[in-house]
Amino acid sequence: MRIDLAGRTAVVTGSSQGIGLSIATGLAGAGARVVLTGRTRERLESAAGALRATEPAAELLTVACDLATEQGAAELLDAVPAADILVNNLGIFGSRPPLDIADDEWRTYFDTNVLSAVRLIRRYLPGMTRRGWGRVQNIASDSAVVIPAEMIHYGMSKTALLAVSRGFAKEAAGTGVTVNSVIAGPTHTGGVEDFVHELVGADLPWDEAQRVFMREHRPQSLLQRLIEPEEIANLVVYLSSPQASATTGAAVRVDGGYIDSIVP
Repeated sequence: MRIDLAGRTAVVTGSSQGIGLSIATGLAGAGARVVLTGRTRERLESAAGALRATEPAAELLTVACDLATEQGAAELLDAVPAADILVNNLGIFGSRPPLDIADDEWRTYFDTNVLSAVRLIRRYLPGMTRRGWGRVQNIASDSAVVIPAEMIHYGMSKTALLAVSRGFAKEAAGTGVTVNSVIAGPTHTGGVEDFVHELVGADLPWDEAQRVFMREHRPQSLLQRLIEPEEIANLVVYLSSPQASATTGAAVRVDGGYIDSIVP
């Protein structure tokens, strides 16, 4: 399949590392002009360098802003008033005993993982619908459906993203704009490595720690390994393409077979 996104501008939030950077790299490889976002300019410049090492011809823009705030969203919109592709990847995660999660932490997870996406959809979607083409994708998680006991606040935020995606897809119905969520299973990033070691012990070598984590904490996985960020990026690039024009309002899975079923 030849995916050509030349002439399209793609905004990828939380793209200074991990899944976001892999998605940005995949979109750049398909010809899109890519906007990298993150809170720290130094990390963004490092990410841009890593992307250019893979895609030397990439057209890139970096915007340092805190998208968990209204001001950060306004800064991004000032720098990039219009987008053809919006990938809401920004998110935080962590483990906490359920009864120890305070109000402020609930709010932080909602503001960062949900409201940041809603703000950008609200601002970019009208332009997409006027032009008759656009792609919005919200990066959700298997935790949206199989809520982990150790991270209920994270699971809540990802479940909310499924509702956000479905609702805005209805708003964009018949316009040529698609809105979807991508349900990502446990993925191999630096932050997840730290999370895995936190749960299974810091002394285990990584390969063994990964196996123990999957066996004890994600036993339903058919892959029995963490997903690589590039595997998620492959799906996101497809959903961003003209070839995915009939997929909207969907929760599309890259979960390694972890989820047995999902109710739209």
